[in-house]
Amino acid sequence: MFTGIILAIGKIAAIERQSGDCRLTVDTGKLDLTDTVLGDSIAVNGVCLTAVELGSHYFCADVSNETLSRTALASATIGTPVNLELALTPTTRMGGHIVSGHVDGLGQLLAKNPDGRSIRFTFKAPDNLAKYIAEKGSICINGISLTVNEVKGAEFCVNIVPYTLKDTTLALLIVGDKVNLEVDLLARYMERLLLGEAAAAPVRGVTEELLQKSGFFG
Repeated sequence: MFTGIILAIGKIAAIERQSGDCRLTVDTGKLDLTDTVLGDSIAVNGVCLTAVELGSHYFCADVSNETLSRTALASATIGTPVNLELALTPTTRMGGHIVSGHVDGLGQLLAKNPDGRSIRFTFKAPDNLAKYIAEKGSICINGISLTVNEVKGAEFCVNIVPYTLKDTTLALLIVGDKVNLEVDLLARYMERLLLGEAAAAPVRGVTEELLQKSGFFG
């Protein structure tokens, strides 16, 4: 588990293609790997990867076909900058929100506009994820825990303060870029709980009828 608070910016140092999937070598920059051991989880742009080889300033991880098909790591090249976070420990400050490192889908940057000293980023989420994104709720973008400021259908906005721009890769995004999205874990569990026994049925999703039965409408 992670918090979405980025500890360092690294970069892809090598990509070794292996029967459709690949092994990534990540230059970890200023990330402190002192207490990291083989098998530990490290979030790379919000994707939870397992360290299979470690050096003082790098680690290697195998990336499956499933992960490549669902995340922006598929388009990474040597030199691509990435946000890095080590997994939670019992003494970690919980500064962001609970992040699993399991990417739900790819979003796309639609616009970047100055807003005071911040920059307002507008993203479009896949239609199937839009229902999990709420105003003032949390979302994880490329591993970064952010607060949603506005939602219009599948589009949503987040304001990025100067500190976050400086210490993450968000400043490098250009309109049209794809990003890894992980919606709030609690929203996913809430949907499942609302389904109740219907969760075992082939029909998926929360309907207006189900909400009415659950007492959400008068």
